[in-house]
Amino acid sequence: MRAGAYRATRPMRAAVPLADIHADADPASERIDQLIYGEAFDVLDQKGDRLWGRARRDGLVGWIAASALQPGARLPTHRVAAVAAALPLNALIADAAEAAADDLAPIGAFESEPVAVAERLLGVPHSLGARSSTATDCSGLIQQALYACGLAGPRHADQQAELGRAVDRADARRGDLVIWLAEPGDHSWTGHSAFMLDADRVIHATGHHGAVVIEAFAEADARCRADGFSAPRFRRL
Repeated sequence: MRAGAYRATRPMRAAVPLADIHADADPASERIDQLIYGEAFDVLDQKGDRLWGRARRDGLVGWIAASALQPGARLPTHRVAAVAAALPLNALIADAAEAAADDLAPIGAFESEPVAVAERLLGVPHSLGARSSTATDCSGLIQQALYACGLAGPRHADQQAELGRAVDRADARRGDLVIWLAEPGDHSWTGHSAFMLDADRVIHATGHHGAVVIEAFAEADARCRADGFSAPRFRRL
């Protein structure tokens, strides 16, 4: 963005398992994202105990509690690879003593199939603005599955709809993304994201069921269209 002057950012990192990022300084405002342990947050402004800046891993800008952060953005050596660990899946570790050894994988050692990661998260509660193995929204599930495989994980459905290449419904198969886009509104979400589990079923985090579930594609499609979402787009990673 063009400006007359630019302020240097103050690099910090999440020092708690999960920290909510809000649209406004008021912690009662909409939660638009979360910061996972070890992830960097570049601070630009402060109001009392609230910091405004950018989550470096997925690019979202918002407000976060100062108490959730520590100074500095460390280069991680490991990531949390277990879904039932004390720290969330994909937490970034610079000191192996910060987590149980059995829960960790070295940076560079990733999963091979995003949809298989999503299957490990079946039953995780659905919650808008969440993006972890503790609770997640639809695009957060996709993002975390991609991160676990060492792939870029945009935060919102409209960004995820640009990943990979387009495929036809008749050719859709396991691992493809399916995205129903929404009209813009006074909310941060931009649509609904899911993985094709096979040619006829999806796995997704849905408020309708309140969790990460497996559902017939036809049922999910009918409900999304009835709610005003666009026709689904299929993307092959």
